[in-house]
Amino acid sequence: MKLPSPAKTALRNVTSAPLPAYARRTLGVDTATRRWLIGGVMPLWLGAGLVDWWCHRRTHIEDNSGAHESAIHALMMAEAGVPVVLGLFCEVNAGVLAVSGGALGVHAATAAWDVSYAEERRRVTPFEQHCHSLLEVVPLMATGFLAVLHWDQARALLGRDVTGADLRLRPKRPDPLSWRSRALLLGAMGVFGGLPYAEEMVRCLRARRTLRRRPPAPEPPTRTLTVPDDQAIR
Repeated sequence: MKLPSPAKTALRNVTSAPLPAYARRTLGVDTATRRWLIGGVMPLWLGAGLVDWWCHRRTHIEDNSGAHESAIHALMMAEAGVPVVLGLFCEVNAGVLAVSGGALGVHAATAAWDVSYAEERRRVTPFEQHCHSLLEVVPLMATGFLAVLHWDQARALLGRDVTGADLRLRPKRPDPLSWRSRALLLGAMGVFGGLPYAEEMVRCLRARRTLRRRPPAPEPPTRTLTVPDDQAIR
């Protein structure tokens, strides 16, 4: 449709005028959130996991809690990795958000199991406990960012949106993330997440070839996590 000259001039003035600050922030929220999720949250998760692996190595996990605890670590990595893979390759809808929320709950329960087993067999230092805090919070951050980016499906999952919850798994179309970025992210997960914990499992199995629970130490290695019987609240 052809516009008369005055209308063309007005349209050009509107589209070329500088946007107010609040409008620029609103338009850039989606891109900024994705960049922070990929460039901030994921490196934070991988970095905390790598430092946690170093803490296990420093306390000689192979000689005390053994491969049983290392298997728990592998389970937690799988629980956190499933939402990441779905978010990379699938359209984020109510189904993906439901899986992410479920994995988040299971991951938190497994983390509690991990510490309750480890603290009776090796020293869990305050530094390692802070690493655990990050490893528990970062999946919550990632799930929250996904829900914010796809708030309509988050509302639908809670029954608050008229569009209905989409529970189907579909590939991303269009895909905002390039294949190069996806490959780099998966490679970083393998190098900084998978390899260190695979080395830990191999080291534990070399020391004792079993996944069974080790008996607790005669004296609690982590006294800060143990309350004496005479001080326990009844």
